[in-house]
Amino acid sequence: MSVSRIARAALRRDRRARRVTIIGAGIGGLTLAVELRRLGLEVEVYEATADPRETGAAVVLPANATRLLTERVGLEPGLGEASATIDGLAWRDGHTGVTIGRALSAKQYAALCGAPGYGIHHADLISLLIEAFGTDGLHLGHRLVRITDEGHGPAVLEFAAGESVEADLVIGADGGRSMLREVVVGYDDAQFSGCVAWRGLVPRSQLTLLPEPGRMQLWMGADGHLMHHPAGGGDHSFLLVRRQVGPWTPDAWARPADPDEHIQAYAGWHPAVVQMISAAPCPDRWALFHRPPLTTWSRGRVTLLGDAAHLMLPHHGQGAAQAIEDAVVLAGCLAADEDWHRARTAYEVRRRDRTRRIQVASLIAADVLHLPDGPRTKARNKRLRSSDAYDRHLAWIHDSDADGDRRP
Repeated sequence: MSVSRIARAALRRDRRARRVTIIGAGIGGLTLAVELRRLGLEVEVYEATADPRETGAAVVLPANATRLLTERVGLEPGLGEASATIDGLAWRDGHTGVTIGRALSAKQYAALCGAPGYGIHHADLISLLIEAFGTDGLHLGHRLVRITDEGHGPAVLEFAAGESVEADLVIGADGGRSMLREVVVGYDDAQFSGCVAWRGLVPRSQLTLLPEPGRMQLWMGADGHLMHHPAGGGDHSFLLVRRQVGPWTPDAWARPADPDEHIQAYAGWHPAVVQMISAAPCPDRWALFHRPPLTTWSRGRVTLLGDAAHLMLPHHGQGAAQAIEDAVVLAGCLAADEDWHRARTAYEVRRRDRTRRIQVASLIAADVLHLPDGPRTKARNKRLRSSDAYDRHLAWIHDSDADGDRRP
C-alpha cells in the first residue's frame, strides 16, 4: 500500500480527537483557528515567535477579505474601529504626479463588492484574531524544527525547546519561508522576482504634499513604483519597489540598507513621493520572492495554507486576503466531511485555480507598473484611464466569494 493510501486510511480510522494542529499564528493560521473552533472542531496553534503581533507593519484588506472577517469570522465592530477605510484606488505618474486613472470611491466599492476595503496595522488585526480565538490552545514561542510523518498513526512535531506533540492533521500556515512547504514539495522552490522593496509607516500629519490621502495609490515609473494606503490610527503604510539588475545574492530575504539609499534612488520623483519615503526609517531592503503554483497542497498529514501554499508578490495587495479565503474554505471542508483526505482534496480543488490566477497576475503586474516612456506606457495609461478599468482588471479578484464565484 502506498504512503498516501496508508495515510488516508489512518485519517479515516483516527476520529477519536479530530484535532487540527496549525503551525503559524499569522493572519491565515489564526483565521482558520477561529473558524474551526466556531464550527466545533478541536484546534491547537503553534507559533515560532513569542508575540506574533510584532511581525509585519500594515496590511490591505480588500472586500473579498473584509466580507469574510465580518460576516463569517465575527471581527466586527473591532475590525472597522481599528482600520482606515480605503477610499478607492488611483494610479499616478511617479515623476509628475499626474493622475492616470481612478477606480471607485469607498461608497461605490462597498456597494459593488458588498464590503469595504480596509487598511489596518498588522498588530491590530492579529490582536483581534487572538481575542476571537482566546489563549486556550495558542502556544507561542514554539518553533517547529522537525516533523515525522510515516504514513500510519499521528505525525510527530518536534519544537526547538525540546517539546514534541502528536498531530492528527497538520496545517502549514507558516508563511512564505515555510518549513512545511518543503515537506510537501521536497525542496526550497522560492524564486527571486527581480525586485527589491523598502517598507515604512508614516504619520498622516507628515504627508502635507500628498493628494487624495484617503486612497490607495500606485505611483508608477520606469523600473519602480510606490504603493501606499491609509492604515488606521492616522498612519500611512508604503511599499517602495525597485527593479534590481542581477540576482539576489544573500541567503537572507532581507539585508541591512544604507539609511538614505531608497531616498537617493527616487530623488527625481514627485515631491509627495520623496516626502513620504523620507519620513520613515527603512533599515532593511527586502527581496521580493514568489513561489510557483503547486499541483497539490498536501502530503501525508500536512496541508498548506496562505503564503505557504501560494506565496505571491504584493503588487495586487492580496496576500492576506487569499490566506483568509483559504482559511474559511478549509474550515468549512473539514467541518463538513469526516473523511479528512476527501475534505482536503475539496479544499484544494476550490482554491487552486483562483490563487494560481492571482499569483500570475501579481507576477506580471511589476512589468505593467514599471514601463518606460513609450507606446506601451501610453496604451497602459489609456486602459487605466477608461471608465471600465475596475471591471476589466480588478473585479474578478475583489468582487468574489471565498470559493471564487462572482457575487450576483
